[in-house]
Amino acid sequence: MLGDDARTPVVAGPSRRGGRRSHARRARRAATGALAATGALLAALLPLPDARPAVAAAPPHPPYAVVPLHQEGVAIAPDGSVVEIPAGRRAAFLDGTRVLDPDVDNLEEILTGGQAAPGREAARRLADDQLAWLAQGTVPGAGGPYEDLARSALLDLHTLVLPGGAAVAGWSERWRYVWPRDSAFVAVALARTGHVGDALTVLDFLADVQHPDGSFEARYLPDGSGPPDDRTPQTDGQGWAMWAAGQVVAELPAGPVRATGAARVAPMVARAVDGTVALLGDTGLPPASPDYWERDESALTLGTVAPLVAGLEQAAGVLALARDDERAAAAAASARLARTATVDAFGPDFTRYADGPARDTAAAFVVAPFWRDPAPGGQDAWRAAAAEMRRPMGLAPAGEWRRDGIAWTPQTALFAWVAAEQGADDDAHQLLASIATHRTATGAIPEKVLADGRPAAVAPLTWSAACTLLTLDTLTP
Repeated sequence: MLGDDARTPVVAGPSRRGGRRSHARRARRAATGALAATGALLAALLPLPDARPAVAAAPPHPPYAVVPLHQEGVAIAPDGSVVEIPAGRRAAFLDGTRVLDPDVDNLEEILTGGQAAPGREAARRLADDQLAWLAQGTVPGAGGPYEDLARSALLDLHTLVLPGGAAVAGWSERWRYVWPRDSAFVAVALARTGHVGDALTVLDFLADVQHPDGSFEARYLPDGSGPPDDRTPQTDGQGWAMWAAGQVVAELPAGPVRATGAARVAPMVARAVDGTVALLGDTGLPPASPDYWERDESALTLGTVAPLVAGLEQAAGVLALARDDERAAAAAASARLARTATVDAFGPDFTRYADGPARDTAAAFVVAPFWRDPAPGGQDAWRAAAAEMRRPMGLAPAGEWRRDGIAWTPQTALFAWVAAEQGADDDAHQLLASIATHRTATGAIPEKVLADGRPAAVAPLTWSAACTLLTLDTLTP
């Protein structure tokens, strides 16, 4: 989901992780920890800013682009509705929440829709609910320099995951849709921070809107009634849905509880496996499809096939837990077939197209936390992609992306997570610092950061918030 650059007017209860880190993730970070010493990615990304400027300076190298900030963030009104905080407007929240304080003198400036403003008692109940939700899980990085970043990201996810599991990308009108890709990352972030029940509900929404052949539309209306337009379906969606299902189920306690969770998501995963196996055929590669660039493609992209490999690998485990052994075996076999075909076609450079020179975000999809074992050349490829995608305040979606100076927080945060998963903690911290210091007045992570450090476009963006939380979770001992 790439905003207005890429689109047209674009039953488990809560679970407490208690700081637990899986042995597999810990071992993987230890095995790849040598990357932290090389500084290869860090050299590609430095220098990054140390602080958000108090007064925005002129872009350092015209003609760097200027994009407006659409809003300062989102909030819960005293009547329980979700509202935007307009850009340039101050907002007062009840302590530690995204619930607007009904006593502030400018409440009517924010509640422009004519909502009634119940008294403090109603708002306090909403705030207590949000504080209780936070307490049910963990705040990654608590006690450290990124605690406020993590709390803000969690509160924004809680606000933008609607009843029924619709995880909207943002609250601005052109972002108020559910992208399967974004939802997958939101579900994993919720699960990793101790909110597995909410994560499963997000996956339930995806299961409800999924086509019988396992495919997904590009995006959906938040009421689940279908897509808002006639965009081409995006094949990577079924890969991300399978990947997220495996990641979420892995956060449940081993034994009957995990098996029950697997059974809950198994129908969606099974449909996605069947559909993906049919797409791969004998070659192991699917037809061309739009991917996160959100444009029609005539050639297959790494951003389409790499998530399918990741999803099939996770699907095999989910279906085995759900006792669908035959389909689990088919998923594992198809994962191997697709992995081999992807490496043969796109490796070792892992550019966007098999015959193209430039890399994009998908170069990160062939290493952890996506593929169980990194592709040969994959770690070099994602580091090279970071260098190609570098912008003054973070990363752009691709090396060949327009040279307008704008950094995109979904890519910046995603590469921070990948760096943390590889054990390159210094690199992850540098990227986190850019995100943390270029937020809006409410602490929301915007979609974009201009070359002079100003936040821009929609804020918050759930994909960015999710990847930030996943980075902090991975870095937290």
